[in-house]
Amino acid sequence: MIFAIMAAVAALAIVVIIFIQFLGREKGLGKKGSKDRESRLKEANKRLVHNPLDPEALNMLGGVYFEEESWDRAMKAYETLSDILARSQVQGIDVFEVNFRFALSASKLNMTEQAYKGFSLARSLKQDNFEVNYNLGSLEFERKNYEKAIQLLQEARVQNPESAAVLRCMGHAFFRLKKPKEAMSIIRKAIDLAPDDKESLYTLAECYYEANQTDQALRIFSHLRPDPVMGPNACLISGKIRYETRQTDIAIQDFEMGLKHQNIKPDIMMELRYNLATSYIKQNEIGKALPLLQLLQQDNPSYRDVNVLISKYQELYANRNLQIFLMASSADFVALCRKVVMTFYPKAKVKITNISVQKNEWADILAEVNTPKWSDLVMFRFIRTQGSIGELIVRDFHSHLKEVKAGKGVCMTVGIFSEEAKRYTEARLIDLIEKEKLTVILNTVDTKAAGIPGAKK
Repeated sequence: MIFAIMAAVAALAIVVIIFIQFLGREKGLGKKGSKDRESRLKEANKRLVHNPLDPEALNMLGGVYFEEESWDRAMKAYETLSDILARSQVQGIDVFEVNFRFALSASKLNMTEQAYKGFSLARSLKQDNFEVNYNLGSLEFERKNYEKAIQLLQEARVQNPESAAVLRCMGHAFFRLKKPKEAMSIIRKAIDLAPDDKESLYTLAECYYEANQTDQALRIFSHLRPDPVMGPNACLISGKIRYETRQTDIAIQDFEMGLKHQNIKPDIMMELRYNLATSYIKQNEIGKALPLLQLLQQDNPSYRDVNVLISKYQELYANRNLQIFLMASSADFVALCRKVVMTFYPKAKVKITNISVQKNEWADILAEVNTPKWSDLVMFRFIRTQGSIGELIVRDFHSHLKEVKAGKGVCMTVGIFSEEAKRYTEARLIDLIEKEKLTVILNTVDTKAAGIPGAKK
């Protein structure tokens, strides 16, 4: 037992001694390395005092700064040395290494022009270097030279097929060239290697969207909506897809979610507000749409058709019946038109005998009208179009009058009638009522009394 304890103590002592010796060597190496650095700097600076363009001294100086990642000083030394080597060769100095280190130092400092110059010079000396091809390809991508970028990145990929960075940049370049199918396969591989790359995931969704594979695109965009960086963009595109597929309620949720994010880019902010406003309008929620349109107008008075929309929907918001006439469902629209027919002729007895609707464009109502002075069959046409109504629609209305043997016709629109349409009705028993007069008529109609659901506030 005693011998076992003594053996254990001896073993532990040996381990401690070895560890102390190891630390001593490490400290010695550190001092030696520090001394080596100081001596190299001292030697380089001494030589540069006598000759500021001493190639060996510049190479020594650049090497020290490059090794300790002092990129600004390394770049200056290697840049000067590169210029010297472009004029004359110096034995013992690797020209490729000098240009490569100059380029890499410039790249670390985000000095892209100098980096591009250095990598280009390095590649002219050695075309099969992975770092050079990748970095030069990335710079060509930043310069929007996507074809050149892909060529260089393909060469880098040959040297390192499993580089996520190379695949990522190449995939994005294909996407910028409007080649979504090529981009898809490459970006998918990049994401397999780097699953946390949210920007590439977003670009993959864009590829699906461009290739009309909207279900796959929507799945990714929906997944990215909560992301603090890609979220606003993802909400915007997801909402647009929903809107295009007539899922307006869900589109509104997407746009609202996008606007809840922090630090939204100004252009994305405006897109989200505009699309949310138009979605509210689609749902007849003008009261929610107008504040968003007014914010857009404040930020950019010439943004899209914001001024037109504000002018149009402010009037509609103030005139509930006009809003129903233009935007409500077919049933609410017809209910309003019925009320107009019933009150159009004061002190008349009116009996509606037929109603027909042409899609969502207009409604024709046939009524028997009895007044103290005359009785007749009158056809009313209510046109929802806000633009100019031409002669063809009025001709069609006249033909319909003759079919039902109506003695008189009244044609109403929230737009205007063309001069040709007006001339056509001059010798016919058709009254044309344009927006100004129709608005007065609508203001006299009590839609609540008529039981129109759309009239409730």
